[in-house]
Amino acid sequence: MLPATRTKLFTFLAFASVYIIWGSTFLAISYGLRGIPPFLLSGLRFSIAGILLLLWRFSRKEQARSRTNWIRNGITGILILTGGTGLVAWGEQYISATEAAIAIATGPFWFIALDRKNWSSYFSNLTTIAGLITGFAGLLLFFADSIGGAQQQSNNTARILAFGVLALSSVSWVLGSLYAKRRRADHSTFMNIAQQLLIAGVTALAISAARGEWQDWAPARVALQSWLGLAFLVLLGSIVAYLSYIWLLSVKSPVLVSTHTYVNPIVAVVVGWLFIDEHMSLIQLAGLAVILAGVLLTNASGYKLSKRFRVRVRRSFKTLLSPPRSDKYLVDF
Repeated sequence: MLPATRTKLFTFLAFASVYIIWGSTFLAISYGLRGIPPFLLSGLRFSIAGILLLLWRFSRKEQARSRTNWIRNGITGILILTGGTGLVAWGEQYISATEAAIAIATGPFWFIALDRKNWSSYFSNLTTIAGLITGFAGLLLFFADSIGGAQQQSNNTARILAFGVLALSSVSWVLGSLYAKRRRADHSTFMNIAQQLLIAGVTALAISAARGEWQDWAPARVALQSWLGLAFLVLLGSIVAYLSYIWLLSVKSPVLVSTHTYVNPIVAVVVGWLFIDEHMSLIQLAGLAVILAGVLLTNASGYKLSKRFRVRVRRSFKTLLSPPRSDKYLVDF
């Protein structure tokens, strides 16, 4: 059991890594794509991270001989990582890193749409319904400007296809998450992650080979920034942030941990502007704000606010809505 001070420090660092690192992976992918094809980039990323974690678990004398666990983790890894994240790399060939991050922020909506088992609970909640409608409106606003802007007319077909692929990536991520939740392998969490990463990596490498990505690719011609992007994705995106996420789930409520959904697109926008001068229109920023408001509403029922906090909110609203006192500005002489 960690001392309270150390636990608070680790919690802070874990949230920081999930917020900042995962928000920055979209930029790292864009750097990697400058010298490495999309599925090859994903295959190298997941395979290397999976091998490193697997060697670590073997060094701790953990066994991985169960065929059932390999199959379950394989299905989870292919859906969440190869499909959910690998397709993002493909999509970023045609849209910016910030646009990809915002499109992926719609994940919670897909989760509700596909989690049929809990539909009665979701759709009996007015805030959930309001969140879905709000988020959909934000999507329309964002995509209308992203696809219809005058500066984008020359490659609209590719951009529309990219956004469609990103929607499929979100669906794949959610299907993998639902499968993992219902068919969880019984290895340790870290061994499960290692197997998921390794199988996802091998699958992505196979897709890369089938697409002919290796034919004209020469590692010697890959720029340093692409290798640095890959290193960031392996060490920080697939190991540090992923392990931080899993650890947070064991010490904090899932609803609180899921706040990375709100923060990651904002981080992506900021780092894209700082490092590669990516810009967004006011309409796109408005669409992002509406999407995040929808995600917040969708998950609002999971937040348990203290009675003191609710009282403060009500008092604040009363203060804002009450008319000003007529004697407020009178001065006594």
